Amino acid sequence: MNKENPILKIKDLSVDFPIFGGILQKQIGSVHAVRNVSLDLIRGETLGIVGESGSGKSTLGNAILNVIQLTAPDVKIQGDIKIVLNDQEIELSRLTRKEIKPYRQYIQMIFQDPYSSLNPRMLVKDIIKEPLDINTNFTLSEKNEKVAWLLNKVGLTIEQSNRYPHEFSGGQRQRIGIARALATDPEIIIADEPVSALDVSIQAQIINLMMDLQEELNLSIIFIAHDLSVVKHISSRVGVMYSGELVEIKDTGDIFDSPEHDYTKELLRAIPQPDPFGRDERKKSRLGIV
Repeated sequence: MNKENPILKIKDLSVDFPIFGGILQKQIGSVHAVRNVSLDLIRGETLGIVGESGSGKSTLGNAILNVIQLTAPDVKIQGDIKIVLNDQEIELSRLTRKEIKPYRQYIQMIFQDPYSSLNPRMLVKDIIKEPLDINTNFTLSEKNEKVAWLLNKVGLTIEQSNRYPHEFSGGQRQRIGIARALATDPEIIIADEPVSALDVSIQAQIINLMMDLQEELNLSIIFIAHDLSVVKHISSRVGVMYSGELVEIKDTGDIFDSPEHDYTKELLRAIPQPDPFGRDERKKSRLGIV
């Protein structure tokens, strides 16, 4: 992997949400959700972003997509978010809603909850086809052909495309979400805790599917999770967020073998261990007992 070939460049990104109070609902403060985050996403890599709830990792993903202001118009976003397309850098954070539309097809998201992220009133084929309706000039037959191809890629059949989301299991719904995200042939996928709402047995299937697709389609993925053990097998690098800051970012092996930040070390200690006989020794180690 060529670390000199980034597809996404983030520099000094900060996201502040205002706090309003009083009778006149004036701004009385702000919440610093993301603080001065800088990182590059290398073309073709999977970058894991981990941290506990409230650490700012999902806000980081939403800021990259430039969708935060749709739900929080008073939010303050500072810093640079640049996507590299055809050797040109496009600054996304300063584009208006109309200006950013041509670039949305290059960055897509897989959402955390497969139950609420799919429109329950739409057939699966229409859910997957919707990004094509918005972002392409394909004919109807071309769209239907693409939908069939995408369903096959995620392990579903064309017969299943005539069903509604409630007829599928959680794992199958997430496969539908993955197919929708791939519809516009994106360069970058932001996966916001895509397996946290699934059973453990299904999590491995979805992670393996994403790894296969990443390799086949040369996707660049930001994989957001709160559990280091989840990102260990899919990520080539891991960034650790704490209180809105990116406190550490390393190759995955280095994060697990030689963590530097105290918070990273605590996250590693929190990973469930399959060795019950070593439990007492780990407890003594944390307490400093020799």
